Amino acid sequence: MQVLIPALHYPPELLLQAQGIRVAFFDVDGVLTDGGLYFSESGEALKRFNALDGQGLKLLQQAGITPVVITGRDSPALRLRLKALGIVHARFGTEDKGPAAEVFLQILGLNWSQAAAMGDDWPDLPVMQRVAFACAPANAHAQAKALAHHVTTERGGEGAARAFCDVLLVASGRYAQLLAQVGVSANTGPSA
Repeated sequence: MQVLIPALHYPPELLLQAQGIRVAFFDVDGVLTDGGLYFSESGEALKRFNALDGQGLKLLQQAGITPVVITGRDSPALRLRLKALGIVHARFGTEDKGPAAEVFLQILGLNWSQAAAMGDDWPDLPVMQRVAFACAPANAHAQAKALAHHVTTERGGEGAARAFCDVLLVASGRYAQLLAQVGVSANTGPSA
């Protein structure tokens, strides 16, 4: 059996900043998607999601970090994607994201020092300002990048959320354990 060795390495000061996180807030357009707005002929909003980001969100949940989505828009496509990922905490159609995040912190019994956030534009800034660890995708607005503790090399909708999740997983000390489970399950499948 081959042991899978973690390939990710981050500066110690970044990992210290991201330690102790129990909840991670995510914007949607420009973070979980590429920020493009697609509409069908009937006016239905269509969204393109990245599978890497989805896997990162599932891994966060396995590590005991609750993903929460707070977005200014709402669509059946988004609700379907969140349901498929098992994300139960979400607020749709709000530009006032700070108070929405505060409500989720109260529901979860957590505080801002246990929170992280990934955002890409001005509506995300109030949450990014208050959390212990803020992150922005490579294609975020300059104000979001300036506020972030970490800016990913990946763009929104192209693995940026996964990169954020990976930092949180490594900082939590759970990344190697979760990776080892993949190696074990790959070797315990049905024989040919």
